Amino acid sequence: MSNEPNPNQPAAHDHESAPEQAAISSSLAIVGMVVVVAATVALAAFGILRRTHADTVLAQRTNDLAPPTVLVANPPPGAPVSSFVLPGNVTAFTDSPIYARTSGYLTRWYFDIGARVKKGALLAQIATPEVDQQLAQAEAELNTAKAIANNARIQADRYTGLVKSDAVSRQDTDTFVNQAASTLAQVKSAEANVQRLRELQSFEKVYAPFDGVVTARTIDTGQLIDQGAGKELFHLQAIQTLRVYASLPQFYSQNIKRGSKIDLTFAEHPGKTFQGTLVRTSEAIDPSSRTLLVEIDVNNSAGELMPGSLAQVHFKTPPAGQTFIVPVAALIFRREGLRVATVVNGNVAHLVPVVVGQDDGASVQIVTGLSAGDKVIQDPPDSIIEGEKVHVVNADAGGK
Repeated sequence: MSNEPNPNQPAAHDHESAPEQAAISSSLAIVGMVVVVAATVALAAFGILRRTHADTVLAQRTNDLAPPTVLVANPPPGAPVSSFVLPGNVTAFTDSPIYARTSGYLTRWYFDIGARVKKGALLAQIATPEVDQQLAQAEAELNTAKAIANNARIQADRYTGLVKSDAVSRQDTDTFVNQAASTLAQVKSAEANVQRLRELQSFEKVYAPFDGVVTARTIDTGQLIDQGAGKELFHLQAIQTLRVYASLPQFYSQNIKRGSKIDLTFAEHPGKTFQGTLVRTSEAIDPSSRTLLVEIDVNNSAGELMPGSLAQVHFKTPPAGQTFIVPVAALIFRREGLRVATVVNGNVAHLVPVVVGQDDGASVQIVTGLSAGDKVIQDPPDSIIEGEKVHVVNADAGGK
């Protein structure tokens, strides 16, 4: 028997290497998956870090650009002033809405806007048929009450005379005397009611309560008029003398005297000065603005000035204190009054109330409100507010 190997039979070592090859293939597959997962995680982490960095840079850039950039400079000193200018509100000496005191229909009006009327002038007439009928009824009831009272008085007088001779009883006499007194009281009540209706009827005619100008007419012929203050018929203003109100800073409250002559100028009258008289003050400092309200009366018999306009009030005061010069663009006009924006704590806006002295059109003199070390914003944005962060550019350092 031959011992030669069969060429068709696989070798023994081939059967032994197959499991090892499978294990190696499985290990390689796991390693590949781990590498893929690790690469994916690395890419995701890189993307997240990059996005986070971009967000941080964007936020930082936004914060850097958010505060407005402002140019600041120390205000140069100015010469002490003996006068300063404040805005003043011009109002009519007497200002009154005219209302109806009775209800009805407007039959006619006599004056329109712009008309100058005298006290007692008939402005309008109202038809009140209900009141007319009530008055007629009240007058009839008054006549009835008078007739009853007269009869009761006659009876009382008769019984008073007869009781002396004992012709009638004292009890009947007292009864008729009391009836006479009662009917007399009813007469007085009826007379009061008639008087009330007559006064109410008199309100059919609307009269001007003072000399003035009709500045509004809100009714027309045929309109239903309701009694009371629901709707005004006319608006009347007395303009022969005008009142000018101004708010004087507390610093100058002791420098003004009643009876002082005050110069007034108006934009609609360039180059012309009107003179008024300081007649009264509020005698109290307003705690919200630290100002004293003053009233200046100005003669307007020529009719050149109009209520509701804005006046420039020129106050004179003893020279005192240091003033500073700022550009006109540095002034901020707010509802609370005139302000100048300064920078405090390096980058925080602070709005300072100021009083203006001389004004040459390009720059103004600040009488009160500023000091030498203040950093004044030269051209503040309109939206600037108290406490706002700003980016400061120093004009005194060449814009650095």
